[in-house]
Amino acid sequence: MEFVMLFFSAIIIVCIVGNKLSARIGVPSLLIFLALGMICGSDGILKIPFDNYQLSEQVCTVCLIFIMFCGGFSANWKAAKPVALRAGLLSSLGTIVTALITTAGCHFLIGFDIKESFLIGAVISSTDAASVFSILRSKQLNLRGGLASLLEIESGSNDPFSYMLTVIALAIMAGDDISQLGLLAVLQIVLGVAFGFAMGLAAVFVMKKVKLSKNSFDIIFMMAMIFAAYSAPILLGGNGYLSVYIAGIIIGNSNIGENKAQLVHFFDGITGLSQIMLFFLLGLLSNPSQLPGIILPALAIFAVMTFISRPAAVFAICSKGYTWADRLFIAWSGLRGASSIVFAIMATVSDVYTDSNLFNIVVCVCLISVAFQGTLLPKVATGLKLIDNESSVLKTFNDYQDETPQFNMMRIFVSDTHTWNGHKISEIDFPDDSLVLMIKHGDSTIVPKGDTVINAGDDVILSIPSYRDSGNILLKEYEIGPKHLWKGKTIKELDLPTTLLIIMIKRNGDMVVPNGSTVIKQGDILVVSDQSHIEEKKKKDKHGGEEPDKKPDKAAENKECDEKEEEKMSV
Repeated sequence: MEFVMLFFSAIIIVCIVGNKLSARIGVPSLLIFLALGMICGSDGILKIPFDNYQLSEQVCTVCLIFIMFCGGFSANWKAAKPVALRAGLLSSLGTIVTALITTAGCHFLIGFDIKESFLIGAVISSTDAASVFSILRSKQLNLRGGLASLLEIESGSNDPFSYMLTVIALAIMAGDDISQLGLLAVLQIVLGVAFGFAMGLAAVFVMKKVKLSKNSFDIIFMMAMIFAAYSAPILLGGNGYLSVYIAGIIIGNSNIGENKAQLVHFFDGITGLSQIMLFFLLGLLSNPSQLPGIILPALAIFAVMTFISRPAAVFAICSKGYTWADRLFIAWSGLRGASSIVFAIMATVSDVYTDSNLFNIVVCVCLISVAFQGTLLPKVATGLKLIDNESSVLKTFNDYQDETPQFNMMRIFVSDTHTWNGHKISEIDFPDDSLVLMIKHGDSTIVPKGDTVINAGDDVILSIPSYRDSGNILLKEYEIGPKHLWKGKTIKELDLPTTLLIIMIKRNGDMVVPNGSTVIKQGDILVVSDQSHIEEKKKKDKHGGEEPDKKPDKAAENKECDEKEEEKMSV
C-alpha cells in the first residue's frame, strides 16, 4: 500500500513538471500525461501489468464527472449567452451529424460492420472538454467574436450526447427493440435536464440559506450534490453527464456568497488532478505495441472525422453569423480525448461488445487528434487572424472574482514627513471607497474615529476595493539576452515611448519594482505594460471608426517609434 501511494505521488509530481514543460515545447500537457502512462504500462519501460477495464471505467467515470461539473461551474454565462443557442446546436445536432458521417466513413471506406461503425462514430463524436479547456487556458487564446465561449459550451455539453449515442449503439448491438430507442433518447435528455436543474437549484438554495463554510462543509456538500446529480438520473435511465453539467452551470453562475472563491480554487485543483489521473490511467491501460496494427484504420477515421464529418456539421450549423475563418477554426477545434476513450472503455466492458480493438483504435485516434490538432491550434488561430489582444479568454470562465465587490487590506506607515502626520482622520482625503480599519502604534491598537489624530510612527490599516481588470491593460514579458539592446542600461536611458511602461522586473526569482535608475541586467524578465492598442482605439473613435488621414504628424511618428521599440524588445 505504501509503495503504491509513493508511486502515485511520484507520478503526480512528474505530471506537474510535464505540465510546465508542455508550455515550453508547445505540446498539450494532456498528451504528456497519456504518454507517461504508456511508458509505465505493460509495453513501456516500467512494464506494469494492468488490464482491468472494469476498475478503469469506474475511476475514469468519476474523473469525467468532475471535469464535466467543473466545465459547467467555470462557464461564464454572461459571456456565453450570446452564443449559447449555436453552441447547443453544435453539441446536440452537430454531435449526431458527426457520428452519422463518421459511421458512413467507417463502413464504406474502411469496411467495418455497420453496427460497429455506428459504435465507433458514437464513441468519438464528441469533442473533449478537458483538452479544449486546457489549451484555451494554458495558451491564453483570446479569441474574437465569442469563439472561446462557443467552444467552451460546446465541448462541455456534447459529451452527454455522445454518451447517449453510445448507449443507443450498444442497445442496437444487444438486439433491443428499435422502436424503444426513441424513448431511450428522450429519457436520456429529459431526465438529464430535469435533474440538472433540480440539483443545481437545490444546491444554490442550501448554500444561500445555510452557512456551510465552517470546517469546509460547503465543499463536502457540493461533492454530495455532484454525485447525486450524476447517479439519480442514471438509475432512472437518464443522462448523468448532462445533469452534472447543467447543475454546474447553475451553481457557478449563482451568487452563493463568500464560499464561492473557496469552491473555485478547490474544483480547479480537483479538475487538474482528475485530468492527470484520467489520462495517465488511459495511457497505462493502452498497449502501444498494438497501435501499429491499427494505425491505418485510426488514421482513416481521424481523416474522415477531421476533414469531413466535423467540418460538415460546423459549416451547416454555423452558416450564418460566422466568417469562413471562424468556421474553419471551430472545425479544427474538434479535439478528441478522454471522454471518447472513457466511452470506449464503457463499450469494451459491456456484454455485447467483447472486441478490444475499439479501445485501441479510439486511443490512437485521440493521440493523433491531441498531438496534431492540439499542437497546431494556437497557430491556426493566429493564421486565421482570430486573436483579440484587447480581450482575455479568462473572461469566459468564472475562475477568479465573483460579481460582488472584493476588498484588500493595505498598511501605510506614517513617517515624520508624511502628509498625514498630525492630522485628524476627518481632515484627510482618503481614496474613494476606502475605510480606515485601525491604527497601530507599537503594541497598542486604536479603533479610529473621525477626530482621531494620526501621528508619526503609526501604522494605518486601510480597507480598499480589489482591482478588477477592465481588459484595457495588456502585459507582455521580454527576456534580456546577452545581446539585447537594453542590457546594462538604466530605465531612464531607454527613452521609451509613452505607450510603453516597465512595471516590474523578474530577477533571480525576485520581483523588482523599477525606477529610473534601475539597471537592466542579463537574464532579467521585464513585465511591460503596452497601451498602444488603446491609443489606436482612441484615434479610431475620434475619427468615427475610420483611420485618420495619412500625413506626417507626430502621432504617426510615435506609432512608428512604438513599432521600432517592439522590434528591439524582441531581440
